[in-house]
Amino acid sequence: MCMVIFAPLFAIFAFATCGGYSGGLRLSVDCVNKTESDLSIDIAFAYPFRLHQVTFEVPTCEGKERQKLALIGDSSSSAEFFVTVAVFAFLYSLAATVVYIFFQNKYRENNRGPLIDFVVTVVFSFLWLVGSSAWAKGLSDVKVATDPKEVLQLMSACKQPSNKCMAVHSPVMSSLNTSVVFGFLNFILWAGNIWFVFKETCWHSSGQRYLSDPMEKHSSSYNQGGYNQESYGSSSGYNQQASLGPSSDEFGPQPSGPTSFTNQI
Repeated sequence: MCMVIFAPLFAIFAFATCGGYSGGLRLSVDCVNKTESDLSIDIAFAYPFRLHQVTFEVPTCEGKERQKLALIGDSSSSAEFFVTVAVFAFLYSLAATVVYIFFQNKYRENNRGPLIDFVVTVVFSFLWLVGSSAWAKGLSDVKVATDPKEVLQLMSACKQPSNKCMAVHSPVMSSLNTSVVFGFLNFILWAGNIWFVFKETCWHSSGQRYLSDPMEKHSSSYNQGGYNQESYGSSSGYNQQASLGPSSDEFGPQPSGPTSFTNQI
Protein backbone atom coordinates (compact mmCIF):
# COMPACT_ATOMS: atom_id res chain seq x y z
CA MET A 1 0.00 0.00 0.00
CA CYS A 2 2.85 2.40 0.78
CA MET A 3 4.28 1.72 -2.66
CA VAL A 4 0.97 2.57 -4.32
CA ILE A 5 0.68 5.84 -2.39
CA PHE A 6 4.23 7.18 -2.32
CA ALA A 7 5.72 5.96 -5.62
CA PRO A 8 3.72 8.33 -7.89
CA LEU A 9 4.24 11.26 -5.51
CA PHE A 10 7.99 10.75 -5.18
CA ALA A 11 8.32 10.37 -8.95
CA ILE A 12 6.42 13.62 -9.52
CA PHE A 13 8.64 15.53 -7.10
CA ALA A 14 11.76 14.05 -8.73
CA PHE A 15 11.07 15.04 -12.35
CA ALA A 16 9.24 18.28 -11.50
CA THR A 17 12.07 19.73 -9.41
CA CYS A 18 14.64 18.82 -12.06
CA GLY A 19 12.81 19.15 -15.37
CA GLY A 20 11.09 22.40 -14.44
CA TYR A 21 14.18 24.22 -13.22
CA SER A 22 15.32 27.56 -14.61
CA GLY A 23 17.84 29.80 -12.92
CA GLY A 24 20.51 32.34 -13.52
CA LEU A 25 23.16 34.61 -12.09
CA ARG A 26 24.01 38.27 -12.42
CA LEU A 27 27.48 39.76 -12.66
CA SER A 28 28.86 43.29 -12.85
CA VAL A 29 32.00 44.63 -14.51
CA ASP A 30 33.09 48.10 -13.45
CA CYS A 31 35.73 49.36 -15.86
CA VAL A 32 38.09 52.27 -15.29
CA ASN A 33 36.26 54.02 -18.09
CA LYS A 34 32.75 54.12 -16.64
CA THR A 35 31.16 54.35 -20.06
CA GLU A 36 32.36 50.85 -20.85
CA SER A 37 31.08 49.32 -17.60
CA ASP A 38 28.22 46.85 -17.42
CA LEU A 39 26.78 46.43 -13.94
CA SER A 40 24.03 44.00 -14.88
CA ILE A 41 25.17 40.97 -16.86
CA ASP A 42 22.44 38.36 -16.67
CA ILE A 43 23.23 34.73 -17.47
CA ALA A 44 20.21 32.40 -17.57
CA PHE A 45 20.26 28.62 -17.87
CA ALA A 46 17.68 25.86 -17.49
CA TYR A 47 16.99 22.17 -17.95
CA PRO A 48 18.51 20.15 -19.67
CA PHE A 49 21.66 22.12 -18.69
CA ARG A 50 23.52 22.32 -21.98
CA LEU A 51 25.69 25.00 -20.47
CA HIS A 52 28.10 25.21 -23.41
CA GLN A 53 25.20 26.61 -25.44
CA VAL A 54 24.51 29.41 -22.93
CA THR A 55 26.22 32.52 -24.30
CA PHE A 56 26.51 36.05 -22.95
CA GLU A 57 28.40 39.24 -23.77
CA VAL A 58 30.66 41.16 -21.40
CA PRO A 59 32.69 44.35 -21.79
CA THR A 60 36.40 44.14 -22.43
CA CYS A 61 37.13 47.55 -20.88
CA GLU A 62 39.28 48.26 -23.93
CA GLY A 63 36.90 50.27 -26.01
CA LYS A 64 33.33 49.62 -27.04
CA GLU A 65 34.04 46.09 -28.16
CA ARG A 66 32.33 43.33 -26.18
CA GLN A 67 33.48 39.79 -25.58
CA LYS A 68 31.16 36.87 -26.27
CA LEU A 69 31.55 33.99 -23.86
CA ALA A 70 29.80 30.73 -23.03
CA LEU A 71 29.49 28.64 -19.91
CA ILE A 72 31.47 25.43 -19.62
CA GLY A 73 29.99 21.95 -19.36
CA ASP A 74 27.12 19.79 -20.54
CA SER A 75 25.04 17.83 -18.00
CA SER A 76 22.12 17.16 -20.31
CA SER A 77 22.66 13.40 -20.55
CA SER A 78 22.45 12.76 -16.81
CA ALA A 79 19.58 15.22 -16.32
CA GLU A 80 17.49 13.83 -19.17
CA PHE A 81 18.11 10.24 -18.07
CA PHE A 82 17.02 11.11 -14.54
CA VAL A 83 13.83 12.79 -15.72
CA THR A 84 13.05 9.94 -18.13
CA VAL A 85 13.32 7.35 -15.36
CA ALA A 86 11.09 9.49 -13.14
CA VAL A 87 8.42 9.89 -15.82
CA PHE A 88 8.28 6.18 -16.69
CA ALA A 89 8.26 5.24 -13.00
CA PHE A 90 5.33 7.58 -12.47
CA LEU A 91 3.39 6.08 -15.39
CA TYR A 92 4.06 2.51 -14.26
CA SER A 93 3.03 3.35 -10.70
CA LEU A 94 -0.28 4.71 -11.92
CA ALA A 95 -0.87 1.65 -14.10
CA ALA A 96 0.03 -0.70 -11.24
CA THR A 97 -2.34 1.16 -8.91
CA VAL A 98 -5.22 0.70 -11.34
CA VAL A 99 -4.43 -3.00 -11.73
CA TYR A 100 -4.15 -3.57 -7.97
CA ILE A 101 -7.51 -1.94 -7.30
CA PHE A 102 -9.70 -2.93 -10.24
CA PHE A 103 -8.07 -6.01 -11.79
CA GLN A 104 -6.83 -8.01 -8.81
CA ASN A 105 -8.11 -11.33 -10.19
CA LYS A 106 -6.42 -10.90 -13.56
CA TYR A 107 -3.27 -9.74 -11.77
CA ARG A 108 -2.98 -13.11 -10.01
CA GLU A 109 -4.13 -15.18 -12.99
CA ASN A 110 -1.46 -17.72 -13.99
CA ASN A 111 0.91 -15.85 -11.67
CA ARG A 112 2.06 -13.67 -14.57
CA GLY A 113 1.13 -10.41 -12.91
CA PRO A 114 3.33 -10.85 -9.82
CA LEU A 115 6.26 -12.08 -11.93
CA ILE A 116 6.06 -9.08 -14.26
CA ASP A 117 5.67 -6.75 -11.30
CA PHE A 118 8.71 -8.27 -9.60
CA VAL A 119 10.95 -7.93 -12.68
CA VAL A 120 9.85 -4.35 -13.34
CA THR A 121 10.39 -3.41 -9.69
CA VAL A 122 13.95 -4.74 -9.78
CA VAL A 123 14.65 -2.89 -13.04
CA PHE A 124 13.30 0.42 -11.75
CA SER A 125 15.28 0.06 -8.51
CA PHE A 126 18.46 -0.27 -10.55
CA LEU A 127 17.51 2.63 -12.83
CA TRP A 128 16.74 4.90 -9.88
CA LEU A 129 20.12 4.14 -8.34
CA VAL A 130 22.02 4.77 -11.58
CA GLY A 131 19.98 7.83 -12.54
CA SER A 132 20.21 9.47 -9.12
CA SER A 133 23.95 8.87 -8.88
CA ALA A 134 24.56 10.23 -12.38
CA TRP A 135 22.39 13.29 -11.79
CA ALA A 136 24.11 13.99 -8.45
CA LYS A 137 27.43 14.10 -10.31
CA GLY A 138 25.89 16.22 -13.07
CA LEU A 139 24.47 18.66 -10.55
CA SER A 140 27.88 19.12 -8.94
CA ASP A 141 29.26 19.99 -12.39
CA VAL A 142 26.45 22.50 -12.95
CA LYS A 143 27.21 24.16 -9.62
CA VAL A 144 30.88 24.50 -10.52
CA ALA A 145 30.18 25.82 -14.03
CA THR A 146 27.67 28.42 -12.79
CA ASP A 147 29.70 29.56 -9.83
CA PRO A 148 30.13 33.36 -10.24
CA LYS A 149 33.80 33.15 -9.32
CA GLU A 150 34.40 30.61 -12.07
CA VAL A 151 32.47 32.68 -14.63
CA LEU A 152 34.37 35.86 -13.73
CA GLN A 153 37.63 34.11 -14.48
CA LEU A 154 36.49 33.68 -18.09
CA MET A 155 36.36 37.45 -18.63
CA SER A 156 39.48 39.19 -19.87
CA ALA A 157 38.41 42.47 -18.23
CA CYS A 158 38.39 40.80 -14.80
CA LYS A 159 42.03 39.79 -15.20
CA GLN A 160 43.07 43.45 -15.01
CA PRO A 161 43.43 44.71 -11.43
CA SER A 162 42.13 48.16 -12.36
CA ASN A 163 38.70 46.80 -13.21
CA LYS A 164 36.25 45.68 -10.53
CA CYS A 165 34.28 42.50 -11.18
CA MET A 166 31.77 41.09 -8.73
CA ALA A 167 28.73 38.84 -8.48
CA VAL A 168 25.40 40.54 -7.91
CA HIS A 169 23.57 37.30 -7.07
CA SER A 170 24.24 33.58 -7.44
CA PRO A 171 21.90 30.92 -8.83
CA VAL A 172 19.53 29.19 -6.42
CA MET A 173 19.99 25.41 -6.50
CA SER A 174 17.57 24.33 -3.76
CA SER A 175 15.09 22.68 -6.12
CA LEU A 176 17.87 20.77 -7.87
CA ASN A 177 19.15 19.54 -4.52
CA THR A 178 15.61 18.41 -3.74
CA SER A 179 15.47 16.44 -6.98
CA VAL A 180 18.57 14.46 -6.01
CA VAL A 181 17.11 13.71 -2.58
CA PHE A 182 13.86 12.46 -4.09
CA GLY A 183 15.83 10.40 -6.57
CA PHE A 184 17.50 8.41 -3.82
CA LEU A 185 14.22 8.23 -1.88
CA ASN A 186 12.66 6.63 -4.94
CA PHE A 187 15.48 4.11 -5.05
CA ILE A 188 14.92 3.21 -1.38
CA LEU A 189 11.17 2.93 -1.95
CA TRP A 190 11.45 0.68 -5.00
CA ALA A 191 14.25 -1.45 -3.56
CA GLY A 192 12.34 -1.95 -0.33
CA ASN A 193 9.29 -3.10 -2.28
CA ILE A 194 11.21 -5.92 -3.99
CA TRP A 195 10.68 -8.31 -1.07
CA PHE A 196 6.93 -7.65 -0.84
CA VAL A 197 6.48 -8.20 -4.56
CA PHE A 198 8.62 -11.34 -4.44
CA LYS A 199 6.32 -12.82 -1.79
CA GLU A 200 3.48 -12.69 -4.33
CA THR A 201 5.35 -14.72 -6.95
CA CYS A 202 5.35 -18.49 -7.47
CA TRP A 203 9.07 -18.57 -6.69
CA HIS A 204 8.42 -17.71 -3.06
CA SER A 205 5.49 -20.15 -2.68
CA SER A 206 7.43 -23.01 -4.28
CA GLY A 207 10.36 -22.32 -1.99
CA GLN A 208 8.07 -22.44 1.03
CA ARG A 209 6.68 -25.80 -0.08
CA TYR A 210 10.19 -27.11 -0.66
CA LEU A 211 11.17 -26.15 2.87
CA SER A 212 7.98 -27.44 4.50
CA ASP A 213 8.04 -30.95 2.92
CA PRO A 214 11.34 -32.11 4.50
CA MET A 215 10.20 -30.74 7.86
CA GLU A 216 6.94 -32.67 7.70
CA LYS A 217 8.77 -35.88 6.74
CA HIS A 218 11.24 -35.39 9.56
CA SER A 219 8.50 -34.79 12.14
CA SER A 220 6.48 -37.82 10.99
CA SER A 221 9.51 -40.11 11.13
CA TYR A 222 10.35 -38.77 14.57
CA ASN A 223 6.85 -39.46 15.89
CA GLN A 224 6.89 -42.97 14.37
CA GLY A 225 10.26 -43.72 15.92
CA GLY A 226 9.08 -42.57 19.34
CA TYR A 227 5.97 -44.75 19.15
CA ASN A 228 8.00 -47.84 18.24
CA GLN A 229 10.44 -47.11 21.03
CA GLU A 230 7.65 -46.88 23.58
CA SER A 231 5.99 -50.07 22.37
CA TYR A 232 9.33 -51.80 22.36
CA GLY A 233 10.05 -50.69 25.90
CA SER A 234 6.68 -51.86 27.20
CA SER A 235 6.88 -55.26 25.52
CA SER A 236 10.43 -55.86 26.64
CA GLY A 237 9.56 -54.91 30.18
CA TYR A 238 6.64 -57.32 30.18
CA ASN A 239 8.80 -60.15 28.90
CA GLN A 240 11.45 -59.35 31.44
CA GLN A 241 8.93 -59.51 34.29
CA ALA A 242 7.64 -62.84 32.99
CA SER A 243 11.11 -64.32 32.89
CA LEU A 244 12.07 -63.31 36.44
CA GLY A 245 10.23 -66.21 38.15
CA PRO A 246 11.56 -69.80 37.70
CA SER A 247 9.34 -72.27 35.93
CA SER A 248 8.06 -75.47 37.50
CA ASP A 249 9.80 -77.60 34.93
CA GLU A 250 13.21 -76.49 36.13
CA PHE A 251 12.78 -77.70 39.73
CA GLY A 252 10.59 -80.80 39.17
CA PRO A 253 7.10 -81.53 40.48
CA GLN A 254 6.16 -79.86 43.78
CA PRO A 255 3.94 -81.37 46.48
CA SER A 256 0.39 -80.34 46.25
CA GLY A 257 -0.28 -80.11 50.02
CA PRO A 258 1.43 -80.55 53.47
CA THR A 259 2.39 -84.11 54.63
CA SER A 260 0.98 -85.53 57.82
CA PHE A 261 2.96 -85.77 61.06
CA THR A 262 2.88 -89.56 61.16
CA ASN A 263 4.33 -89.86 57.75
CA GLN A 264 7.19 -87.62 58.71
CA ILE A 265 8.06 -89.86 61.61
